[in-house]
Amino acid sequence: MKENKKTYWKGLEELTNDETFVKNAEREFPEGPSNLDGSSRRDFLKLMGFSLAAASLAACEAPVRKAIPYVNKPVDINPSIPNYYASTYSSGGDYASIVVKTREGRPIKIDGNELSPISKGGTSAIVEASVLSLYDKQRLTGPHINGEKSDWATIDAEVKSKLASAGSVRIVTNTVLSPSTQMSLNQLAESFGAEIVTYDPVSNYGISSAAKTSYGIEGLPTYHFDKANVIVSFGADFLGTWISPIEFAKQYAKGRKITKEKPQMSRHFQFESNLSLTGANADYRTPIKPSQGGLAVLALYNAIAKQAGAATVSGANVDIAHLDKAAKELWANRGKSIVVSGSNDPNVQIVINAINDLLENNGVTVDFSKPSYFRKGDDAKMNQFVADLTAGRVGGVVFYNCNPVYDFARGVEIAEGISKAKVSVATNGTMDETASLVQYVAPDHHYLESWNDFNPRNGEYSLSQPTISPLFDTRQAQESFLIWAGNNTNYYDFLQANWNTSLFGTQTEISNFQEFWDRSLFNGVYSLNSESAPVQNVADINAAASSVSSSYKADNTGVELSVYSKVGIGSGASANNPWLQEMSDPISKATWDNYLTVSQKWANENGLKMTEGATRKANITVGGKTLVVPVLVQPGQADGTVGLALGYGRTKAGRVANGVGVNAYELLDASKGFVNYDITDGVSIELTSETYRIAQTQTHQTYMGREFVIQEATLGEYKENASAGRYFPKIYKEGEFVKPSKITLWKGHQYSQHHWGLAIDMNSCIGCGACTVACQVENNVSVVGKQEVLNRREMAWIRIDRYYSSPEGASTNEELELAADNPEVTFQPMMCQHCNNAPCETVCPVAATTHSSEGLNQMTYNRCIGTRYCANNCPYKVRRFNWFKYHDNKDFAAVNVAQNDDLGKMVLNPDVTVRARGVIEKCSMCVQRIQSGKLTAKREGRKVQDGDINTACATACPTNAIVFGDMNDPESKITKMLKIQEDTTSAVKEVNEERAYHVLEEINVSPNVWYFTKIRNKDKSEA
Repeated sequence: MKENKKTYWKGLEELTNDETFVKNAEREFPEGPSNLDGSSRRDFLKLMGFSLAAASLAACEAPVRKAIPYVNKPVDINPSIPNYYASTYSSGGDYASIVVKTREGRPIKIDGNELSPISKGGTSAIVEASVLSLYDKQRLTGPHINGEKSDWATIDAEVKSKLASAGSVRIVTNTVLSPSTQMSLNQLAESFGAEIVTYDPVSNYGISSAAKTSYGIEGLPTYHFDKANVIVSFGADFLGTWISPIEFAKQYAKGRKITKEKPQMSRHFQFESNLSLTGANADYRTPIKPSQGGLAVLALYNAIAKQAGAATVSGANVDIAHLDKAAKELWANRGKSIVVSGSNDPNVQIVINAINDLLENNGVTVDFSKPSYFRKGDDAKMNQFVADLTAGRVGGVVFYNCNPVYDFARGVEIAEGISKAKVSVATNGTMDETASLVQYVAPDHHYLESWNDFNPRNGEYSLSQPTISPLFDTRQAQESFLIWAGNNTNYYDFLQANWNTSLFGTQTEISNFQEFWDRSLFNGVYSLNSESAPVQNVADINAAASSVSSSYKADNTGVELSVYSKVGIGSGASANNPWLQEMSDPISKATWDNYLTVSQKWANENGLKMTEGATRKANITVGGKTLVVPVLVQPGQADGTVGLALGYGRTKAGRVANGVGVNAYELLDASKGFVNYDITDGVSIELTSETYRIAQTQTHQTYMGREFVIQEATLGEYKENASAGRYFPKIYKEGEFVKPSKITLWKGHQYSQHHWGLAIDMNSCIGCGACTVACQVENNVSVVGKQEVLNRREMAWIRIDRYYSSPEGASTNEELELAADNPEVTFQPMMCQHCNNAPCETVCPVAATTHSSEGLNQMTYNRCIGTRYCANNCPYKVRRFNWFKYHDNKDFAAVNVAQNDDLGKMVLNPDVTVRARGVIEKCSMCVQRIQSGKLTAKREGRKVQDGDINTACATACPTNAIVFGDMNDPESKITKMLKIQEDTTSAVKEVNEERAYHVLEEINVSPNVWYFTKIRNKDKSEA
């Protein structure tokens, strides 16, 4: 077997062995209560003094809990018993069918709805965190007129009167996926002769416009990445932020899962400027400039056209690595391939449509006959609205749950133009950048307090229902629209009537509407068996190609800006959510900021050296607008380009998001009729002398120089040897080499009942971070804020380690830095490994950490005195120490809104202890879920069945990369994945799956977490 000699590194400081990094790596713990630059903690007695004092104070500061009995208990609420409601998350075109867990009438956790044919049980970090926004004190508690509190009767009377006399009225909204909501909007528009204008903060107008031009279709195509053997993407981050990432991730993972019996996987080519989550997972990634993007698409079209015997187009003179290889493999997989682009240029998308037609993909992997409606925004209409508003031609404007003053390219003009309208209304739930400028604010319910329906795709429907009574004096926006339109029907009846009229008759299985409604509500989804007709491309490819060739340059010499969306923050609508702000970005591992990503070459040329987040700020100027933003050196950034994330720079989002980062929407260009996220002209960058620290987590937990943490191979090597890439540690004993497990001081464990474990497929993990937020929600994990992250004290129980790798042979700093221009990326979820030979258990002086009879490494919080010996002895660095009373300390109120006020505490999971300061905490493998599942099975008089119990991380994972189960159950999925020898109850399992390995197997701590080697679909010569 060929030994893997790649160099793996988490950050440039680790790659170059920067002095500061080495110093911090050698220091086992972050500093004490003072900042990182404060006093030393090397004095053992001082350390012990603080730890014991902290533990003593923690005992005094434990929260007081009061149980108030029901006088009249609600019928459907039983104390300690959760209820579950099928519902739907939808925001600005983002969509997921979900199941909401409530305890004593309050929503506390969101999981995916496995019955959904679209999201199929998957979630994202934003969806998982959305439950917290329900308890945000920034929400409006009632209607407002001119910034002052009012009442609904006054609002209704004045809005109806003023809209009637306003003249020209516009209703501005983000994408509306709800048919019933659209009907209520239409009634409002008809009542006042208004026009509805739809835009999206992250626009896909280019695709929808091209769909109309090419096929006469209103909407986006339905994509099927699971049906593609070859995937080619030009800047489309379909695993992270593009259109429907939960759905696409689920599809993508199907093509990446391999077994010895089925050693086939899709091959993925990515051409992009910024290193995206999708690019990080590609087999072949090529950094290109935005100015080359359109020409690269034309070049691919010509390469395919030549093989198809079709006419080529002009203007494709550009040399892009791996493009010819991609073209050949696409042609060899006609009808089983897919080409997508993240460009918002309609002409580029017309060429993309033509490529998929040549490849016979239309109707198979790209289906325009069954359109999706995730993004309905019309950039051209929105531009016209802004022109009319600023010119004073709009008499009345209604903003339906949208914030264009902040998140549209011409937001400054909208802010100036609102005052020119005779009447302005917003239904936004907070006094955000737009709502604060209008006359009337009629706040909508939170989506978890609302009834609604959704139609994300032709023939696919879902419902949402209230999971809690309204917390404030808000009113569902749809009901406001009906009232203002003169319709006094409440929205629930309106919704039911719509389903009775439009959907009940589409099925014959149920004859009673109420039964049909109840079943649809219980399942959360309803699907029509609709047939679709094939479509014909009628677009003029030559005209589109001519426009593309004149708009893009092969040799642009200036700096280019590529504006993108982060996985955790998205458009910025959820920016006031501290769980999302503190989530490490999957690529940069940065929190609490956006920043200008630059290449290593640019940093070297400009004398910028970045060490552990310490950097400098720069002035970036686009079209006369200048922003001051910190600079982050990002491996994989295309030379000559910089990147900046949307979603930051909020001024009226709330105490969490205000003042965090800069607003990149201000730099966008909408002058060409569409919102352009790639700025290729007029960009200048000037590095300043001002220093800044970005709170990154990528090098906080190190393995102290240990190797073979990541084990990988190519698909070709795997086909030849299923153990390819595996490292088999051996120890010399009595003249022969043996496995480390053969030499041990441990007696071992016997598990007579259950033996819980995790299996993590590195091929399926895309690094999206949904599991990290799900764990935080489920287990009441504290938010600590930027300064504490800088102090290396983040509390996350599960982290996603992002490794870059340099090719074999690179050894000097120059060679390694050159490799940093486009490194390979591997993601590895890392949590407590629940070792059978646990190093932490043997060093705890008070037996606070112990081993359970079912293989779990347990923590008894009220026994822990905070010595942190266990954290010191943990080779995986997965234990967290509570330096402060994060949940209840006023010093953390600004960042930990989840637990620092009475309203925010409603989101806490009562089944999990809220830890006080001075104790160690870490992954419990969701022991509360394990106990609940066991008790349910006991009440029902049966054994626990596989699937009854699942951890929060595994449930949230959209790619099913994490599998939890009982390794003593021969029928469990994890047992079959690991190919465990049957009838064994010992701690050391005989695992026969060739790809399965333990991290740091050589130290023989015998974890209950297994990893499957990463397999890349690259040619051997290029690996």
